[in-house]
Amino acid sequence: MSKEAMVVVGYARVSTENQLENYSIEEQTDRLKAYCAAKGWSLRKLYVDGGFSGGNTNRPALQQMLTAIRQGGVDAVVVYKLDRLSRSQKDTLTLIEDELIAHGADFVSINENFDTSTPFGRAMIGILSVFAQLEKDQITERFTMGRIGRSKAGYYHGGSHPPTGYDYKDGLLVVNEYEAMQIREIFSRFISGKSINSISRYLSGRYTTKWTPAKVLAVLKNTVYIGKVHFRKVDYDGVHQPLVTVEEFNTAAHLLESTSERELKKTNAQRNPFRAGYLLSGLLYCSRCGARYSANHGYYKCYSRAKSSQQFIRDPNCKNDNWEIGRLDQLVQQEICTMISQPDLLKIVSKAAADRHEVKIDRPALQKRISEIDGQIAKLIDLYQVGSIPMDTITQRISSITTERNQLQEQLNTPDLAPAVDRFMQAIEDYKDGYDTGDIDNQRMFTASLVERILIDGQSIDIRWRL
Repeated sequence: MSKEAMVVVGYARVSTENQLENYSIEEQTDRLKAYCAAKGWSLRKLYVDGGFSGGNTNRPALQQMLTAIRQGGVDAVVVYKLDRLSRSQKDTLTLIEDELIAHGADFVSINENFDTSTPFGRAMIGILSVFAQLEKDQITERFTMGRIGRSKAGYYHGGSHPPTGYDYKDGLLVVNEYEAMQIREIFSRFISGKSINSISRYLSGRYTTKWTPAKVLAVLKNTVYIGKVHFRKVDYDGVHQPLVTVEEFNTAAHLLESTSERELKKTNAQRNPFRAGYLLSGLLYCSRCGARYSANHGYYKCYSRAKSSQQFIRDPNCKNDNWEIGRLDQLVQQEICTMISQPDLLKIVSKAAADRHEVKIDRPALQKRISEIDGQIAKLIDLYQVGSIPMDTITQRISSITTERNQLQEQLNTPDLAPAVDRFMQAIEDYKDGYDTGDIDNQRMFTASLVERILIDGQSIDIRWRL
């Protein structure tokens, strides 16, 4: 079939960011009609997607067009610009090669002045789709940078569901006094030794707001309540009014992981096997079979050996030792006192944290290398534009250094060890100040703020510190 007798369809798209683009749906369709008329082609139909992103192929008009192409009789698809079809390199190549060309339809882009009926045109598809993808990634990066900038300025990101305790008005978090009263009560009751379950039951019975253990736990973890805005694992100083003090939040944080999450697990269990009332409840594990230890008739016993609850048995043949409750409590207290009385305690804690986590990251060096890579990508794009280096060489190089950049960015986003060390040192101070005068609930929380778990192997114990 000669090109003069070609039957073609046109496709136009404007994304949700159309106000940033220089061509409207009307302009695209006018250009398509004029181009086809000049070529003498029969423009069977125009398919238009208004307000759809080019980042995926979930667009109604695009899918209708593909259906028509599969049915046959379409010689070519004409678009004003390549990225109107897709901004994804993978989607662009898939649409053209697996959908259009596979069903006998060529692809023509007016702006780039090429079509896939020629070898050069097919080569250009791969080249330009690389840069369509690059442009999409740059738009995403600019959007992300905008959110980071808003966070640094202290503004909450908004959304249909502001955090409990606040209303979202005119771009700001405004205190909702009725809900804020409940938030403050959550922190107060938790710090005083109340469990997550008991707090959720108390609030649900006292207020109209529906509270679950999971919701209480989320409140205790949310730094928005001390005036922070959280984005991408970083807390920025917010412009909104905090609901609790930093001291209250930090105190709750020291107890949170060990106490609240354990209580939340209890909610989902058929029974309450790790019941409160004993100093080491929820901290003891059998190093032989992996089961927990529970307090039973004056002893801490491996569930697998005691067989007091079938659902917690790991190995019915386990014979790990029982420990008299008072004796093991005293031994653990002695180990804690020995640890916190070391003259070089800070050095010991810092080394333990470094051994457990990654070595401290040289962030300035990482940031410098990322900037160098960004510069290299910009230079490669310039080289492509002047045509001094083959495109396949440029594409391979961009792909290689982009992989390196992503790996460096992941390292850069890794949190420092310093906050973990600070929390542990503060937990030690709290233990020193409050353990001796506290009741069993408070003593258990002070212990759990330092100890993550205790592994029992016969008459030996291995204390894993919370670092």
